[in-house]
Amino acid sequence: MTEELSTYLAQLGNRMDKQTGAISAPIHLSTTYSHPEFGKSTGFDYTRTKNPTRTILEEGLAKLEEGAQAIVTSSGMSAIQLVFQLFPAGSQFLVSRDLYGGSYRYFKELEAQKIAVFHYFETVEDLKQQLSTEIAAIFLETPTNPLMNEIAIEQVASLAKQYQALTIVDNTFLTPLRQKPLTLGADIVVHSATKFLAGHNDILAGVVVAKDAELGNRLAWLANTTGPTLASFDCWLFIRSLKTFPLRFERQEQNAQAIVQALQNHPAVKEIFYADKGAMISFKVVDQTKIGEFLEKLAIFTYAESLGGVESLITYPTTQTHADIPKEEREAYGLTPDLLRLSIGIESATDLINDLKQALAIFA
Repeated sequence: MTEELSTYLAQLGNRMDKQTGAISAPIHLSTTYSHPEFGKSTGFDYTRTKNPTRTILEEGLAKLEEGAQAIVTSSGMSAIQLVFQLFPAGSQFLVSRDLYGGSYRYFKELEAQKIAVFHYFETVEDLKQQLSTEIAAIFLETPTNPLMNEIAIEQVASLAKQYQALTIVDNTFLTPLRQKPLTLGADIVVHSATKFLAGHNDILAGVVVAKDAELGNRLAWLANTTGPTLASFDCWLFIRSLKTFPLRFERQEQNAQAIVQALQNHPAVKEIFYADKGAMISFKVVDQTKIGEFLEKLAIFTYAESLGGVESLITYPTTQTHADIPKEEREAYGLTPDLLRLSIGIESATDLINDLKQALAIFA
């Protein structure tokens, strides 16, 4: 991340209120706005369509992802739903196999309603074999959740363009601080902004960013029509969160790298999954029957769903985030009952390592 962008985020919303000079952008709670005279508008008519607080946030997010248009929504899943409204009924999609359970659940519902068809791939070669003119878009998580598999966005986007398919990337894990899919050829980026972007486990939000203005305008029209609107107070909290985003993420990543190193040769850990960047780690333990006891021993890590906040969390995907994926299917690609996922916060790395080690001692 450039110093200029870090400065931009710290200043986000400043100097936007010319009347008062407020440093912190005001929260515009009004749902409707007066017209100065017949046939004229201030640019704000109804808050589902456009809101001054939300506009500041969306402009900041578009700059962060280097896109033409950002739309913030009421959750990560509403962001994904908004994107899939772009496509006509019966469209077919290619999707990365290791996938967040909520996305999988939504895709299965679309199939059950005969709205869409989803095909899954694990590697670029696998994708090549399934790619055809019948595919409307490719949906990627990279790194994947929770096995941290990476796939080359630039290569996938190049292949997609050969078949006039769009490339959609869920960039929740690495964020635009470590990965900018739109500059690598992707057409659309989505985020569960609840996670690293907002970063405090107190805002539920989603983000969609389009690479070009035409696609962005279409998404904005759909958002206005269907109404997955993020409330103005949540937009203000989100702006506040982005001001410290680079500082938070860098500390989280530093902590994650220290934890990976500390667990590398631990006798209780069979395998570690980490993308060498970011703050998400998964690992497998030697005895899955002791996972419950291990979780109870932790004093700093909180056993909870979600990720990306300043507090470190530990998740058991088998019964939490990925429970909707059938057992045989998830275990076939490596999501086995011995796997745990860590979301690293901003606490002391030493304290986090000591907490994990004292809990892992039960496997001795």
